[in-house]
Amino acid sequence: MTQTAQHRPSSVQDLKELVDVELGPTQWHVVDQATIDGFADLTGDHQWIHVDPERAAQSPFGSTIAHGLYSLSRTPAFLEELMAFDGFAHSLNYGYDKVRFIHPLPVGSRIRLRAKLMSVEETSPGAVKVITQLTVEADGIDKPILVAESIGRFSS
Repeated sequence: MTQTAQHRPSSVQDLKELVDVELGPTQWHVVDQATIDGFADLTGDHQWIHVDPERAAQSPFGSTIAHGLYSLSRTPAFLEELMAFDGFAHSLNYGYDKVRFIHPLPVGSRIRLRAKLMSVEETSPGAVKVITQLTVEADGIDKPILVAESIGRFSS
């Protein structure tokens, strides 16, 4: 299900007004075994803790768990639920800082994203670098699954 973005900044000033504002959460998204297997196929990472339910059932986790990078890879799509950057001519995912996989993500979990713009820095006239804190959480798990800082570059 696609959700209309809650925020649609179209200027540097609009972005600056969102600094320190919690965005979200997104809708819940279920992480099932087929999704985990598909990510394993895509990345070539078929470690048993992700793709072997029988063996994983005997592990301390009690089930398969999603790849940490799966959670990180979902953040751009989640962020689109919260904010649309269509008011800018160019937008670029420039990378990530301080990526931490805080808690394993068991199969069958529901996850969502909360985000907060940490800084908006003008790099040239009409261009900015935006640092956004991303927190992926799972229903019923007290700790975050993932916390990362996303770096985006936008220009008009």
